Amino acid sequence: MRIWGKMIKDNHLIRDMVVENYDYSMSRTKKVYDALEKMCYEFDLAKPIWLDINKKDFIRFSRTRFTKDSFVESIEFDYLDFQVIEEDY
Repeated sequence: MRIWGKMIKDNHLIRDMVVENYDYSMSRTKKVYDALEKMCYEFDLAKPIWLDINKKDFIRFSRTRFTKDSFVESIEFDYLDFQVIEEDY
């Protein structure tokens, strides 16, 4: 599984990274949470809260946006785009 995380401000890409995880012993959900944790560590961010809209978007589209409402601390960008770009089956 490969997941792409992008920090966006004023419709410009500020920072991005791709996290890969091919550990077949992990569930898809654990891989997603692990990727988000690695991104937040790399970006020096607190982990966002999965709001209902984030869960619904991710389940439906394999993509979601974490806005300022998802973060406890203030953020210096508009949103964190979090998207699955490759699934392993």
